[in-house]
Amino acid sequence: MSFEDELAEALRRTGEGFTTDPAALTNGGGERGRRLVARRRTAVAGGSVLALVLIATAGAYSAGLFGGSGAEGAARVAAPAPTPPGNGRLTGTGAVSADQMIGNLKALLPAGRLTETRARGTEDELGPRVGAVYDDGKGPAAISLGLQRVDPFGSQARAQTECEDGNVHPHDDCRTEQLPDGSRLLLHQGYEYPDRRVDTKVWRAVLVTVQGFLVDASEWNAASDKGAPVSRTDPPLTVAQLKNLVTSDTWHAALNDLPAADPEPAPPPESLVLRDRKAVDALEQLMTRLGITVPVVSKGGQGTYGYVVLDDGKGKSLVQINVQSAADHPGFTGNSAFTTESDGTKVKTLAGPGEKNGGVTQWKVDTLRKDGLRVVVSAFNTADQNGPATRPAPALTLGQLRQIALAPEWKLRAPTP
Repeated sequence: MSFEDELAEALRRTGEGFTTDPAALTNGGGERGRRLVARRRTAVAGGSVLALVLIATAGAYSAGLFGGSGAEGAARVAAPAPTPPGNGRLTGTGAVSADQMIGNLKALLPAGRLTETRARGTEDELGPRVGAVYDDGKGPAAISLGLQRVDPFGSQARAQTECEDGNVHPHDDCRTEQLPDGSRLLLHQGYEYPDRRVDTKVWRAVLVTVQGFLVDASEWNAASDKGAPVSRTDPPLTVAQLKNLVTSDTWHAALNDLPAADPEPAPPPESLVLRDRKAVDALEQLMTRLGITVPVVSKGGQGTYGYVVLDDGKGKSLVQINVQSAADHPGFTGNSAFTTESDGTKVKTLAGPGEKNGGVTQWKVDTLRKDGLRVVVSAFNTADQNGPATRPAPALTLGQLRQIALAPEWKLRAPTP
């Protein structure tokens, strides 16, 4: 399994707890929201357990532990239970019931048949949510909508309304709108699986208002998000209709019944410059320090995963880096083929066909340090792992990849006391 696939699997286990029926859509979505709240509040308040620290002549930089939406940091830390807001409540009073949530959804959808409805009211500790199978006569489609309160100026609100990197999570369209009242709206048209192994589409709208209301709705072109055959070309609601669904004030009664979220604590002063640093920026700076001058034509990534696309005039070449905390790993145990550096760092070098496309060449250096830091650097003879080769070999040599992976600048940073 590739590092990216490990990452995707970790995120699916941690947050995307949806299975193939509306009841699970309802339960899993709320749990994901609660975990995101707990994880982000913990990370902001106490500092990241794993931080990527790149110390170079220009200064010190770090990237916090990746623990968010799409896309995508493989390091994972168990989140504690959510901290109750200032009023001591985690849930609402029950002013809006599960049946009312279903009724609200039905009233806001165009004419059609609603079946397999499941919902939670505002009294539920996982938060209000509703899921159903909707059929407008053109094929059944799963629809799910959840509500919660967030700090409108905090990291969660920002992360929920930012488009994911299209190179990491391919999609057909994504945009963020600023509404006249100051609310932020994400409109995303993508796929259930980044590699599009099946034709299941998922379209999503997320609204965060200045009051801290968060409305998150998703729809599929199948009767469930995973496992069910595609029933139609596109999900039933247009992007405009999806926008109307999440911006409707019909949801305000339930949102007002939920306790307001506490403001996210400001990060400690020493981390203000560091907290937004990403692995891709650290990678690019490190390449410069090592004298790697191949031009970077594009770059991206999220948290502790980053990539650059290089072009030396002989074709584009993808280089990616992944950093995680891994006290042990199957690739470095037993009879696995690896070498050990004088400082105890285990190193495995691979050269062969790509993990996602056998017609692509991949060179990879995988390292595991004694302090539990794993750094993996890969290069390809294409800009897209799923596409065809665009050059005979990757733009960087295995020696250069080894230099990057073993650079002393990659460090673990303990959490702030």
